Amino acid sequence: MHRRVVVTGVGLISSVGSGTEENWSAIKCGKNGIELIQQFDATGFAARIAGEVKNFDPLDYVDKKDVKKMGRFIQFAVAASDFAMKSAQLSVPEEDSEMFGVYIGSGIGGFEVIEREHRNLLERGPGRISPFFIPSCIVNLASGYVSIRYGAKGPNSATATACTTSAHSIGDSYRLIKHGYADTMICGGAEACVTPMGIGGFAAMRALSTRNDEPHKASRPWDKGRDGFVVGEGSGILVLEELDRARKRDAPILAEIVGYGMSGDAFHITAPPDDGNGAYRVMRNALLDAGIEPSQVQYVNAHGTSTGQGDRAETLAMKRAFGDHAYKMAVSSTKSMTGHLLGGAGGLEAGITVLAIRDQIAPPTINHDEPDEGCDLDYVPNKARPLEIEYAASNSFGFGGTNGCLVFKKYDSRS
Repeated sequence: MHRRVVVTGVGLISSVGSGTEENWSAIKCGKNGIELIQQFDATGFAARIAGEVKNFDPLDYVDKKDVKKMGRFIQFAVAASDFAMKSAQLSVPEEDSEMFGVYIGSGIGGFEVIEREHRNLLERGPGRISPFFIPSCIVNLASGYVSIRYGAKGPNSATATACTTSAHSIGDSYRLIKHGYADTMICGGAEACVTPMGIGGFAAMRALSTRNDEPHKASRPWDKGRDGFVVGEGSGILVLEELDRARKRDAPILAEIVGYGMSGDAFHITAPPDDGNGAYRVMRNALLDAGIEPSQVQYVNAHGTSTGQGDRAETLAMKRAFGDHAYKMAVSSTKSMTGHLLGGAGGLEAGITVLAIRDQIAPPTINHDEPDEGCDLDYVPNKARPLEIEYAASNSFGFGGTNGCLVFKKYDSRS
């Protein structure tokens, strides 16, 4: 018999706040975190805007001696994990440590570290490369540091599946608990790619919004005036627990995770098929795993990146996956406020989806002024609304055609 899995903690860091409730309050209010880039001189770049995390001091979360050993994405992951563990009112008892795991991914990892140490190599020679270069930038060190921090000796892993990274990390963690390989998992993702190479690389693909004179209006999913996505940074971490264990310790249960789907487009390295077939199949798979009908879902936190092809394909996929019910449920893209956290996006958005269930509120899609042709669902334009949510889904799609979908349920203590 498969075990039930619940969410007991959420930790969020993004351009709209550092801390779970700070983020959630900002999202509910439609606060926009997109501004002109401050971390480097973006003069001459086609895109000069991003969703940067403001006023983040790693010393608030990490000892001074450890800061230089961590890339910015690791610092975000550690801080968000702290928020999640405090939210869950949880520590790791030694007797439970081997069933307590960590699964935190990143799409790219320590980009700023790679750029810095490459400059050191070219300008100062190989002898000046930091001895912490490799461990401060490789993807799995976010999980590694968090595992060490809490003494979690269970499954310790990381995934790097582009913009689906966090969804896969959470979904895989759900399965580890469901099938008895762990009792508790800290899981999600983190990203810190607001760097010259990061912004320059995505801009070279012509994937980014260049609405540099109006940063707050740049990320506008499904809107006719959208011109590309906006890079964001930060982290989203969930604490998942086996239900009986959570009940035994009287944990604050925020929601239950009941479904996880995966699929591959097998189509193109960066673009989805026009009909959104891979996105349709991943939602179908998640609903099948959850054992529910499409009509039972009230809210979807969509991938919704603010790209022309991607937004249309996801809309078509939702219409196919949910049928006529697609027009009756609320769909929003919180990337309109935070920007796109790439490998960290699914963690942030899964956390927002859990909080939407907790508070029975559908967050908005801001900057939604004139729907594009074919983008005709209820995208919760510009203002959050109260909504009775029993089931909600969170979508993530990544380069290489890798897709993930998570289904959450309002927790019923009587069941």
